[in-house]
Amino acid sequence: MAGGERSLQRIGERLRAIGLVLLLLLVMAGCEGGSGDGVNGDNEVSGVNGDNEGDGGNGVGGPLHGEGALPQDGGAHSPAASPQGNSHGEDLERPIKIGFSMDTLLEERWAKDRELFRQSVEALGAEVEIYASNGDDALQIMQAETMISGGIDLLVIVPHNAEATAAIVKKAHSSGVKVIAYDRLVKNAEIDLYVSFDNVLVGELQAQAITKLVPRGKYVYIGGAETDNNAHLFKEGVFNVLQPMIDSGEIKVVYDQWTKDWTPANAKLNMEAALKANRNDIDAVIAANDGTASGVIAALEAHGLAGSIPVAGQDAELAAAQRIVGGTQTMTVYKPIHELTLKAAELAVMMARGEMPAADRKVNNGKIEVPSVLLAPIAVDKSNIDETIIKDGFHTRQDVYRYAPPAR
Repeated sequence: MAGGERSLQRIGERLRAIGLVLLLLLVMAGCEGGSGDGVNGDNEVSGVNGDNEGDGGNGVGGPLHGEGALPQDGGAHSPAASPQGNSHGEDLERPIKIGFSMDTLLEERWAKDRELFRQSVEALGAEVEIYASNGDDALQIMQAETMISGGIDLLVIVPHNAEATAAIVKKAHSSGVKVIAYDRLVKNAEIDLYVSFDNVLVGELQAQAITKLVPRGKYVYIGGAETDNNAHLFKEGVFNVLQPMIDSGEIKVVYDQWTKDWTPANAKLNMEAALKANRNDIDAVIAANDGTASGVIAALEAHGLAGSIPVAGQDAELAAAQRIVGGTQTMTVYKPIHELTLKAAELAVMMARGEMPAADRKVNNGKIEVPSVLLAPIAVDKSNIDETIIKDGFHTRQDVYRYAPPAR
């Protein structure tokens, strides 16, 4: 009989233990919240209804909020509500949240893109969350995954590596999030929309400007990063113009090289190699952007050739505008970023609401014909710099002319 009592006692103790565990689980379930951390930082967003808090910084490993925050309009725009919520089935009346995954902020133009895009999205009553990976593919993928899991309604991406970021598109689609490729195309992925400038035309404008000045001679082409699809499009445009002259023998391309990570330092090394291989006998240089053009011009200056050899760039950076009025850079291609950011923001919010905008162009990315919206770039040199980038307020006349190097 004593043995039976002990058995009943043990059963009673086990039942009480199970009851306590169940009670603990119920309490924990009731206390759970939805505040998740981002990558190395709180996953806060900026928007018309939220504080622009966050960590500032350079964006590596965390969201970009707060620094350079734009003034709110005091409620002139009501928050753009998501009609379907997100893949997590959250409140249907909450503001739309757009994620912006950027490759880098290490070049002047991308800081402009970031702030103008933020301003445009918030003016439409939506929220925006921005990360920059500064050329780290793995980090860009992780940051995008953080935004997707955090409940964004749509992702806008500027890829560092056109191939590697296909993984981001797949992840987004598996979570019911559409993806817009901004300015740079993502390769071999089912991108929902591509918004950019006509980048082949950018290269054509560069080559047209330089061949007018140098219809015959030895040319150097300093390309961008081989991993960036835009670098290939710029080059395609340049050689669309040069190839007939190459075939006729009027122009000879004596050096043609990609620039790793688009850095001016690597572009300078390329230009030094071109000068050495040709004993400084070069007639013209076309560089894939203004950053690489700065490296080219630094190499030319070291040999006393800056200002005597025409150099083309693109992006209309302030330093490039100063070099143009100072005579060391011949031209740049202006891509009105305010138009691009406004258009991208409008399309992003529209798509987040469940609408699909009409796109009259398609660009093949190796997997599909991507619906595309392509804006027109503008060639800029000393003759029209005032009526283009200065008139638009892209740079002030004071900044362009006050600090320009002396003409050579």
